[in-house]
Amino acid sequence: MASAGSALKTISYSLKPATSSHIPKLLASFSTQTLKFPATHQNFPTTLTHTRTISTTRSFFCKKDKEVTATKTESPKPTKVQELHVYEINERDRGSPAYLRLSKKEVNSLGDLVPFSNKIYSGNLEKRVGITAGLCILIQHVPEKKGDRYEAIYSFYFGDYGHIAVQGAYLTYEDTYLAVTGGSGIFEGVSGQVKLKQIIFPFKLFYTFYLKGIPDLPADLLGTPVEPSPSVEPSPAAKACESTVPNFTK
Repeated sequence: MASAGSALKTISYSLKPATSSHIPKLLASFSTQTLKFPATHQNFPTTLTHTRTISTTRSFFCKKDKEVTATKTESPKPTKVQELHVYEINERDRGSPAYLRLSKKEVNSLGDLVPFSNKIYSGNLEKRVGITAGLCILIQHVPEKKGDRYEAIYSFYFGDYGHIAVQGAYLTYEDTYLAVTGGSGIFEGVSGQVKLKQIIFPFKLFYTFYLKGIPDLPADLLGTPVEPSPSVEPSPAAKACESTVPNFTK
């Protein structure tokens, strides 16, 4: 019993609340201790610094992108319309045109195909400039006009200068206009239209291009055109391929 009483005294003594005289000592012990945090907390300010740097870098490049876009929009395409004249002449040495009678009818009918390729010369007939290459799809036979209406898709090739692509109505009995749908080389980005003049179908045709959106055409492709007529012929030098544009298309 004596030992039990002694234990109770010890417990009760340890549970006594701290007196006011003990509080200053406790505060003093806390104020002199250094609070330590895990390493992850110590690195936290560095992480914030990196985040700010990334944001700054991103905004820098966005600003640059906007400046580049603005620079591009400041250079519009040329709006000047340039005329280019070309003769297309079938000299009966290319196996053109080929008539594919898919309709299987005796007269020209819807669906018949006509692939073709002819030589082209400058408007003044002094230079061989290349070839045409394309396809005509027969849309309507027009007996009262002794001709046909085709939908044509073809290109004019000008050697190193590139090519012009056109599409539209091709009438064998009257003049028509086709759309210029694009090009390559010096004709990249071109638009406009071309007038097709039938001289002798399908052997002699004269084209007048009205081109927009490209730099000035080279002198090689220009010159005063010869007036279209059934008797026109290329110059002997052009016909012999002695006078040509660079690497003219054969």
